[in-house]
Amino acid sequence: MQTENPIPARLKTARKKAQLTQKELGVRIGMDESSASGRMNHYEKGRHTPDVATLQRMAKELGVPLNYFFCEDETTAELACLISRMPDKDRKKLLTILQNTP
Repeated sequence: MQTENPIPARLKTARKKAQLTQKELGVRIGMDESSASGRMNHYEKGRHTPDVATLQRMAKELGVPLNYFFCEDETTAELACLISRMPDKDRKKLLTILQNTP
């Protein structure tokens, strides 16, 4: 069974939350202004999948961790964002708590 690619939906959600157009996001991550909107549209429609370097630039611009794009559900996506904003010491505490939970 093949799982649906979560990247298109995650990308669109994060872009809209950041209140950016497809063109604005594309230009901000270094795409040519004339093709930025079309390329971003292809990514959001799932016609093409961005490479990891492009995803990293998008993640940085949108303020989400790279793993956000691969989350299969909203809860995991939100957790990924919240955990990425935590100081390292708090992430380590959370990891210990989760490891010790039956």
